[in-house]
Amino acid sequence: MGKHLSLITSDHHTLGAYRADPQGKPKGGIVVAQEIFGVNSHIRNVCDRLAAAGYVAVAPALFDRFVRDFESGYSPDEVAHARKYLGNIDWGKMLLDIEAGVKDVQAAGPVGVVGFCMGGSVAFLAATRLPGLSAAVAFYGGQIVKYADEKPKCPVQMHFGDQDASIPTSDVEIIKKKRPDTEIHVYSAGHGFNCDERGSFHDASAKLAWQRTLDFLGKTMK
Repeated sequence: MGKHLSLITSDHHTLGAYRADPQGKPKGGIVVAQEIFGVNSHIRNVCDRLAAAGYVAVAPALFDRFVRDFESGYSPDEVAHARKYLGNIDWGKMLLDIEAGVKDVQAAGPVGVVGFCMGGSVAFLAATRLPGLSAAVAFYGGQIVKYADEKPKCPVQMHFGDQDASIPTSDVEIIKKKRPDTEIHVYSAGHGFNCDERGSFHDASAKLAWQRTLDFLGKTMK
């Protein structure tokens, strides 16, 4: 089980975070970038799974700049409520929060970022804008297409579903064309297919994507 802690960014913002540590010597550190639903049970579970795989994993609370300790489930009402905060998103500030997570885990060795939904877009932007990362993995990042002209500074892997109502396959094709330097996988699944708390969860796709993620991290984070 992990623990809750606080991080401090370079612009002196204090935010919450959840951190899980492996048993034994770590393979490296992973910063987990949340969905719009906060550092909820799903994101904490991702951290725990990464720790079980040998990584120190930390998930910064990326919404703490405008709503403290926000955590949501996936019912229609909860999703609608969480979406109200989309207008508050500041990618630059979120990257400062990710950077604070990087500093928290960097003693473990090479550092990567793994993100989901909003966090998938954050993971891609971290790969293009933050120095020193060894890997980035983006699950169904809907805003990546807007920033696909930016060149990653580290290896990047992406996962999309071809039945995602919020990310059309045409966007994925644009990303593939603009970023042939990245590894992109597409699944017969919808948005959020990796989260077993969502109605869109697709077990076979989730297992394959997760194995590909671990293989990618093992290959790049040396």
